This record gives sequence, structure tokens and C-alpha cells, in this order.
Amino acid sequence: MNDNAEPLEGTPLIAPSSVSHPLYDKVVEACRTVYDPEIPVNIYDLGLIYTINVSDDNRVSIIMTLTAPGCPVAGEMPGWVVDAVEPLDGVQHVEVDLTWEPPWGMEMMSDEARLELGFM
Repeated sequence: MNDNAEPLEGTPLIAPSSVSHPLYDKVVEACRTVYDPEIPVNIYDLGLIYTINVSDDNRVSIIMTLTAPGCPVAGEMPGWVVDAVEPLDGVQHVEVDLTWEPPWGMEMMSDEARLELGFM
């Protein structure tokens, strides 16, 4: 193994979330109230929420994906996320963007989701 290996460069596939913002945990919990209608697990534990960014002025930007591009609720689910997050005390605005990169895979599910679906 080479101790002088060059650090990896480039943009991460999934942008980091603003986990230190005071609203972050509340936004996560709100996302956990939204369920994929075809899978009995919330979208956060399914791994569909890629990034939660909360700005200094409490504007929330969420990047998410779906289990498949042909998902029948593709046009509706981002609105469900907005409806779940926007009422939180302190949130000024919510924007949800869909992405297909990287594509969702079962490895993105939390252990809780895997257990609930019988994969563990």
C-alpha cells in the first residue's frame, strides 16, 4: 500500500447535508413521515433523500431521488416532502429537486429499512 497516495479529487456523487444546522434533525423527522406508496418504509430510511441543506436564513433545499424513474408518483412525491417540511417552526421556504444521479440502490437503505423489509 502506498502511503503517499494522492487524495481523491472531484465532486462527491451526493452533496453533503448541513447536519450541524439546528433545523436539520427536525427536517429529517419530517421526511420520515413521507412514505413511498409502493414500499412500506419512509423515504428517508429508504435512502431517497440524498441531501438536506438548510441555509443561515432557514431556507431548506432537499435533493432526492426515487426508486425508479418510472415511479408512478414521481410528479407528486417532491410536493409531499414540501408539505411535510414547510410547516416546521422556523422553516422559511422548502425546495425539493429530483435527481437520478447517482441512481438509487438497495444499499442506500438504512438498517431499519432493511430489517422492516426482511432483508436482514
